[in-house]
Amino acid sequence: MAQQVSGAAAKSIKNKFIGLFQEVSLESLSTGQSFFPSPPNISSCEVSFLRKAGLSARKAEYIKALAEKFANGELTAIMLVGASDEEILQKLTAVRGLGLWSVQMFACFALKRMDIFSTGMRNNDPECEGNLGLTPMKGDLGVQRGMAAFMGKDVKKLKTNKGGKWKYMSEKDMLDFSAKFAPYR
Repeated sequence: MAQQVSGAAAKSIKNKFIGLFQEVSLESLSTGQSFFPSPPNISSCEVSFLRKAGLSARKAEYIKALAEKFANGELTAIMLVGASDEEILQKLTAVRGLGLWSVQMFACFALKRMDIFSTGMRNNDPECEGNLGLTPMKGDLGVQRGMAAFMGKDVKKLKTNKGGKWKYMSEKDMLDFSAKFAPYR
């Protein structure tokens, strides 16, 4: 919900989203605590209902699709905690609306995986093997630039890759260099 919006907007949307499902109970009134709706609660809703929280149509569709995967048992919290990084990437990027970067950030911050290094270029760089069949991406120029600067390259000038794509360095070069920092990338 919070991607591509300000922190204040994300908090407001999250609160409105929870409010859509809020059941008033004596316990919630006395503690002031709210709950987050379960996947079956979310997946049973129409996208138009989810949009009442301030979600875009696409984001509401993506949240509903993710909830459906959990509601039907295709995904479980236990499976995600026990899965390898590659399995997490494969399972979650198969969900409409979840891309490589989002899944890597989830693995890093929610699952506390330490060896996550998001180049943002998977499948875009022909020099990099093991692309997991993911959708091509343009790459994160900020990550490329930061890595190039760290390696002492002149980052004031972009360099072009054959075909006119602007790159500071290839994914293969970034992964090769970062390998020595594993598992703390």
